[in-house]
Amino acid sequence: MNSYDNVHLNIKSWAEEDRPREKLLLKGKAALSDAELLGILIGSGIQKMTAVDVAKIILQSTENDLNQLAKLSVKDLSKFKGIGEAKAITIVSALELGRRRKESISAERQRITSSNDAYNVMKPHLMDLPYEEFWIILLNRANQVMKTERISSGGVSGTVADPKIIFKSALENLASAMILCHNHPSGNLTPSQADKDLTKKLREAGQLLEIPILDHIIFTDRKYLSFADEGIL
Repeated sequence: MNSYDNVHLNIKSWAEEDRPREKLLLKGKAALSDAELLGILIGSGIQKMTAVDVAKIILQSTENDLNQLAKLSVKDLSKFKGIGEAKAITIVSALELGRRRKESISAERQRITSSNDAYNVMKPHLMDLPYEEFWIILLNRANQVMKTERISSGGVSGTVADPKIIFKSALENLASAMILCHNHPSGNLTPSQADKDLTKKLREAGQLLEIPILDHIIFTDRKYLSFADEGIL
């Protein structure tokens, strides 16, 4: 009998909180549930609860939605029994690495052919944010992404976008066109009157500067609204 068989036979003797680690070694990372993976990050349980039990409680609080989990801060996570600051930092760091991986995948120059393309370009930047940010996507003549740039960052209910800053960036980068994008952390896709007024002002300025505004995307974690698709640009 080889050493692998010995390990496999002894799995029932392992501490419950250690089993996700061994399961990963034996069966691979894909075999683990979200709770088991989170349990590995947590490391150890408390009293009669294993690390996986603690993980399940945290996941239940976010309706088992990893996107909601990624929105929790160190302070939020530290409120759970068994999660101190060090464990909370570990969880936040792991989720941030996952977000950055998404960002690096989308970093290659893309050609925007639809509102869905623009939405996907912005996912790494706006996914999971609990506050509003306003971004622009600068395009060349082939509608390829030259640059994505954050213009402003605001509160939960709004952010300010200065037209002078927006077009200064577009002119400096010799952009041929632009797409506007901002997120609604509430998940509400309805554009406010302020959203409409700003879009109109920027569209008119873009016409004068020959840098057309092709679209304005309202971003939420699960879906989006396109001003161009809705005919309100």
